[in-house]
Amino acid sequence: MLSVAIQMDPISGVDIDADSTFRMAEEAQARGHRLFEYHPDALVWREGRVLATGCDLEVRRKRGDHFTRGERRQIDLAEWDVVLLRQDPPFDMGYITTTHLLERVHPHTLVVNDPFWVRNCPEKLLVLDFAHLGPPTMIARGLADIRAFRAEHGDMILKPLYGNGGAGVFKLPQADSNLASLHELFMGINREPLIAQKFLPAVSEGDKRVILIEGEPIGAINRVPQKGESRSNMHVGGTAVPSELTERDREICAAIGPTLRERGLIFVGIDVIGGNLTEINVTSPTGIQELERFSGVNGAGLMWDAIEARRAG
Repeated sequence: MLSVAIQMDPISGVDIDADSTFRMAEEAQARGHRLFEYHPDALVWREGRVLATGCDLEVRRKRGDHFTRGERRQIDLAEWDVVLLRQDPPFDMGYITTTHLLERVHPHTLVVNDPFWVRNCPEKLLVLDFAHLGPPTMIARGLADIRAFRAEHGDMILKPLYGNGGAGVFKLPQADSNLASLHELFMGINREPLIAQKFLPAVSEGDKRVILIEGEPIGAINRVPQKGESRSNMHVGGTAVPSELTERDREICAAIGPTLRERGLIFVGIDVIGGNLTEINVTSPTGIQELERFSGVNGAGLMWDAIEARRAG
């Protein structure tokens, strides 16, 4: 039996039929592992110890009554076997700080995914190591640079570098006259760069989510955008449908898999559009419930197999 602390957003708000963290907790519990839930703002470093205040947790697949919490208490994470780092982005300084604190207990306490590499491999940056597998891409803040990119590549997608869930993602055709206004809006919100990518018309056929455990693909789902929408994220109305791994998908996974394994990125979800790698999601990837529903592949089970093997080793 493993003791498992889950750093997550409140479990009271999850959709038990879609949330990957819930499915991970459910599978862990079925294996006899002990669960503890805490939230990122309850993580504390004090005099050399990394502490978390939260509650022992039981979960059940019963809508409206899907969890029971124990009494609120504080634990020392160095005394636990596993921490699941599962809070949702945005990948801001608060998120980054939690990775610094969790790094103080890892790998004595196995943090999944490895907090050092979560910090250094955010979704839209790790793909830069594999630029040959994706569409033309640029990270910049200056309007002139972004205009030059669109002039060269035509229709493009512009989005916040550290955004998530499809928020703030814009398709800007070459003839669109709103780029300067949109840039002004982004610059007024924060000081982060933007990421621009050549628009891939194949997105109308879906944005494939391929799930990898220890660098190996276990299956895929396709996320199809609503009519008239260029974003396929399920947070903004995209629909999940069954999909199969193609030879191109396997080629991409073979290229990135060794890096994921070496960096302790046990559970990863990549996004592939028209055979192009667009993101490598390592913070709080989703999709395992849909994959299990469509194909019968128990992604949570395979993830716990990998975690148990690492703990045993």
